[in-house]
Amino acid sequence: MNIFMTTLRDGTYKGFKTTWTLAKVIVPIYIIITILKYTPVIGWIAILFEPLMQLFGLPGEAAIALVMGNLLNLYAGIGVMVTLPLSVKQLTIMAVMLSFSHSLLVETAVSKRVGVSVPMILTVRLGLMILSGVLMNLMY
Repeated sequence: MNIFMTTLRDGTYKGFKTTWTLAKVIVPIYIIITILKYTPVIGWIAILFEPLMQLFGLPGEAAIALVMGNLLNLYAGIGVMVTLPLSVKQLTIMAVMLSFSHSLLVETAVSKRVGVSVPMILTVRLGLMILSGVLMNLMY
């Protein structure tokens, strides 16, 4: 019983710690995007990126989630995604695209340190993001 209680305590602590770490990223982004929805900024971004995002079957606003996920981290992208009225298809496409290209700045720096060519890693990750988005839009 002692092992069970120790495991339960440690698991609960680690679960709350992980939740807090994620909340520190997701909640502020969620609040900022929600506030921006009441300004013309989101509309401007949507109009600007609508033609490009149509390749993926996504609304123009989804560009914000892709940028946040690519530059910051996956959780920042998720924080934006939950504020957008996306269908299951669109959420799936976004999730797959971000799975290939999230956290580009950090992960590219790490890749460079282990000897991977920066242009190669960016080409592969961004290429897979674009290819998966286009193919999923066409086939899904």
